[in-house]
Amino acid sequence: MANAYQNPVMYTDECLRVLQNNIVLGKRVSRKHQMEFGKDDMKIGDTLNIRRPAQFTVNSGASFSAVDYTETSIPLVINSQKHVDTTFTSSDLTLKVQDFSNRILKPKMIRLAQQIDFDGYTNAKNTVGNLTGTAGTSPNNVSFLFDIGKKLDDFAAPRDGRRYLAIDQGTNASQVAALTGFFNSQGLVSQQYEDGIFVDATNTIGLKIGMSQNINRHTVGALGGTPVINGAAQGITAGWANTGSVITNGWTAAAAQRLNAGDVVTFAGCNSVNPITKQSTGSLMQFVVTANASSDGAGNLTMTVSPAIITAGPFQNVSASPTNGGAVTVNGTAATSYARNLAWHEDAFELAVVRMVNLAEFGGWGAVRSDSGFSLRTFRQAAISTDTVGTRVDALYGWATPYPEQASQQVSA
Repeated sequence: MANAYQNPVMYTDECLRVLQNNIVLGKRVSRKHQMEFGKDDMKIGDTLNIRRPAQFTVNSGASFSAVDYTETSIPLVINSQKHVDTTFTSSDLTLKVQDFSNRILKPKMIRLAQQIDFDGYTNAKNTVGNLTGTAGTSPNNVSFLFDIGKKLDDFAAPRDGRRYLAIDQGTNASQVAALTGFFNSQGLVSQQYEDGIFVDATNTIGLKIGMSQNINRHTVGALGGTPVINGAAQGITAGWANTGSVITNGWTAAAAQRLNAGDVVTFAGCNSVNPITKQSTGSLMQFVVTANASSDGAGNLTMTVSPAIITAGPFQNVSASPTNGGAVTVNGTAATSYARNLAWHEDAFELAVVRMVNLAEFGGWGAVRSDSGFSLRTFRQAAISTDTVGTRVDALYGWATPYPEQASQQVSA
């Protein structure tokens, strides 16, 4: 092993440098609450409730009509400790390990970076209901970009240069070919042609676009039957809730899992509204199923969806409750897998990477290093019984979606 990496601080710094260079999603989301975790003078545990701003209604005429001030929150939970572990014999370290950074350290840090991003995309798939695109079709036209931009506009996502779109390899191949000559500067076209990917730092139709190999694929539930809404006036008329229950029937009359967490559903008669004006967007509100759901022997099924159906008040998000007996539609074909590209405003998601305790303080070799909101811990220990040296690199983090309305998925092939 190179002498430079006998120093735990230098070793950890190099790990951190490689990790940061290979993070995609994690560098383009909010990080503003992570410093609340792990304080020596006030440890808050593993959960922090992120406050969302209160909403208000506008009244007409001279009469005073106060609206309750209600702040809502989304939990940010530090629930992921991921690490990459390696072991070498003393013979390996003496005779075989050369070019340590490129051959050993870099590949394992790229893998850890991809895991952090992958967990972020998984969190998005299970919390964001907004969806554009055509299941089974790779986006291959500028209209797909306009559609996803419109979806962000419908829910008042700011146009402040912090909108992003991450696409899978198939979408990247089809979209670059379709847009190489469309409203782009010559320099951008040239780089797309040479590299085969979009330039992340440049706006294309209002989005900064990059290719990610960590885009999640979602498999639609088994479905079955002709599901409909069972009961009028479902949802709430005041206050706010992150999730809600929807009662349905008409599924195949057998007890079986019908919906997978991450399925996107719409309900007849239930349109989305602009969060500011409360005016209908003219499109059915899309909800994401937050837990697997099964029918009973009679074909009844109660699903949990996000957001909750809110039909009135400052937090209103739909034009009306779903129509009793109205159709329940699930995006995609039963038991079929599709890529879920992701568009988001920076504030839609939050990542907290927490500085861990340094195990070297209790004896041994290791360090904890932080930079630009990321933190890693390394620790090395020898096993005399096997003449080996094990090294682990850890990251402790959590993802949350405080503003799911400011993100949209794009279904692909």
